[in-house]
Amino acid sequence: METNELYPVFLKVNVLNILIVGGGNVAEEKLHFLLKSSPGANVTVVAPEIKQELLALEGTVSIKFIKDVYDPKYLEGKHIAIATTDNVDVNIQVYQDCRDRNVLVNVADNPPYCDFYMGGIVTKGNVKIAISTNGKSPTVAKRLRQFFEEVIPENIDDFVQNLNSYRNTIKGDFEEKVEKLNEFTKSLISKS
Repeated sequence: METNELYPVFLKVNVLNILIVGGGNVAEEKLHFLLKSSPGANVTVVAPEIKQELLALEGTVSIKFIKDVYDPKYLEGKHIAIATTDNVDVNIQVYQDCRDRNVLVNVADNPPYCDFYMGGIVTKGNVKIAISTNGKSPTVAKRLRQFFEEVIPENIDDFVQNLNSYRNTIKGDFEEKVEKLNEFTKSLISKS
């Protein structure tokens, strides 16, 4: 049986620099995915043609648009790149240029050329859940996201905020605090 070897992390994309190569439907999908999860994401989009729907976002968020063909110079100062063109050669060039520069890269719909996948995300206030199918089935990730959006209560953030306040009042060393917090939150998983 195959194992999912991916290690989930939550990136502060509001302090990282992201490059999206391409300006079509896939670029739009990836950009909206980023902005839904992280409205303050720092993104540069470079493509010779950029959809009007994308250009309409200029000035409303921290997005920069460059109408140009891809050039490795656009990777300068970038931490993450997402290749979304319909030209396989360009996408693979982006991948190779990123590998040479230690820039994390995702080539849309081409798992062998990805350092990471953009999975399903559920956000309820400060609670965020990431879902991965190891790049095998985005549809399953989407359905799981919809399920969790329905079952996680809207007021979960109130609970998180209250728990944070309680955590700040607990005395003792790390182990004692963990034990008290574990006891306090046990009801979250109890089957009544």
